Amino acid sequence: QVQLEESGGGLAQAGGSLRLSCVASGGNIRSDVVAWFRQARGKEREFVAIIGNRGGYTYYGDSVKGRFTISRDNSKNTAYLQMNSLTPEDTAVYYCVRGPSPALTRPSDYRHWGRGTQVTVSS
Repeated sequence: QVQLEESGGGLAQAGGSLRLSCVASGGNIRSDVVAWFRQARGKEREFVAIIGNRGGYTYYGDSVKGRFTISRDNSKNTAYLQMNSLTPEDTAVYYCVRGPSPALTRPSDYRHWGRGTQVTVSS
């Protein structure tokens, strides 16, 4: 069973940057799309970004478009989320998931979730 583990979260100041990593173990993810979601306290889980299995297709949620960049390195079995121009509204737990299609952008499309990584942005 392929498992994904998120890392790279932490504390950042508004306007700063963080890069999250999503490392797969127990198998490779080269055939899968990888998506990032986030969940702020008291709010529903929100779609952030998704990348096709070869990295040529990317799609972003409106709230992060132009600030976040999703990428992947299949040789390292890893996906990334580069987050720039952070705002306090980006504070959330960030999760990565894998799936069969780039059309899957709802949390309910995915069954297996990791622990996530906490991102906190101070003003």
